[in-house]
Amino acid sequence: MTDLTPSDGTGRAGLGRRAVVLGGAGAVGSVLLGTRLSFGQQAARPTVVRAAASGTAKSVHLAGTDGWVSMPAGSPPDLPFFPDSLAPAPFDTYVFGFRDVTAMTTAQEVAAVRGKAQISAPMLSFDEGDDVTITLSNLGLLMRPDLFDGHTLHWHGFVNAIPLFDGVPELSLAVPIGRDLSYFYRPHDAGTYMYHCHFEDVEHVQMGMTGMVFVRPKQNGSVLGTVPAGARLAYAYNDGDGSTRYDREFAFMITELWSAAHYRDAHIQVSDWTDYAPSFWLLNGRGYPDTIAPGGDPTSTEGGRLQYQPISSRITCNVGETVLLRLSNLGYQNHALTLDNVDMQVIAKDASLLRGRDGYTNYLETNTVDVGPGESRDVLVTPHQTGEFLLYDRNYAYLGNGGGTGWGGMMTVLSVGAPNTYRPQTQPNT
Repeated sequence: MTDLTPSDGTGRAGLGRRAVVLGGAGAVGSVLLGTRLSFGQQAARPTVVRAAASGTAKSVHLAGTDGWVSMPAGSPPDLPFFPDSLAPAPFDTYVFGFRDVTAMTTAQEVAAVRGKAQISAPMLSFDEGDDVTITLSNLGLLMRPDLFDGHTLHWHGFVNAIPLFDGVPELSLAVPIGRDLSYFYRPHDAGTYMYHCHFEDVEHVQMGMTGMVFVRPKQNGSVLGTVPAGARLAYAYNDGDGSTRYDREFAFMITELWSAAHYRDAHIQVSDWTDYAPSFWLLNGRGYPDTIAPGGDPTSTEGGRLQYQPISSRITCNVGETVLLRLSNLGYQNHALTLDNVDMQVIAKDASLLRGRDGYTNYLETNTVDVGPGESRDVLVTPHQTGEFLLYDRNYAYLGNGGGTGWGGMMTVLSVGAPNTYRPQTQPNT
């Protein structure tokens, strides 16, 4: 792969057709900044650098590899597929995934992540106008050295002028094992988006290479409409009237997991994808009750069986606060999520605010939100009483773990406390 870095070092290229999830229509450039050998070797760089008035320069470094995770304890065996006989304790399921290695400063640190994949992938967030560099390193598959799969980042749902950097390997650039690929973006459209590997995409998406990304609007920090004293001035979109303001946000990557396919990948076998029959239904890579366990740090050696599933799905807020729920589906089934005894307001579908060109608002008040494969929804909820409320898939077949008894699968809890029970939120899902 050739180094295409411009001689002036700007790394700017043409505008994109599908503006990668970080770009807006006609406003995003992406470029290969450089490639290097030996599992992501590259010079150390700060993760956030202040830039000129156009915005802030932000750098993210992701690594693609394989690894092991755990489905909920007590899930019944489905031999030989689950638990996988090759899985090291305390894990039971083979996966592919991405890891955030931005803070790592040496090639040796990055290479050490090989075989330690994370599901779901790290959540990424940027502001409109940021100058964003995202580097992807392909560390290879520790369990499958016979496979030479490349990896890509396909930013699902964006307008992109040319296919070169769209992530579809037949028409764009892919990252072979032991190489890096960097992209430059300047996002201009706020919203909730997704990213996934598009190399052997049916397999790689099912194996766990899925993540979420948010673009935050320029409107943030503005006082619009009626705002409670001391409230957070954060908005989901540039609405012009403050109707998408929220106090806290929680994001959910909706997927299913087919144990047989994961077993076959680990044991050098081939799956017939027309036989697709999921065993587990997941929020952020976890099934209930793991969904409500605290979040973790995948770099910790004390993370236990959920170490590589670090994103919690438990929702917490104080009574009267407005919560933004970001829902993205990169599974292969339709899901209808309902929240008991709390009304939901759908404000956007597929990163598009539900408002006509005439300014008429089409927000939807409902108790159930449908999310199809490849779709996203932005939902506001404002609980007016304390307590715990279940958020779950209305299809009860998706509320079990591997066919076992009791509740499981695609379910989590909204915990509402009295005023000042929960401290102000510093990042999503905390």
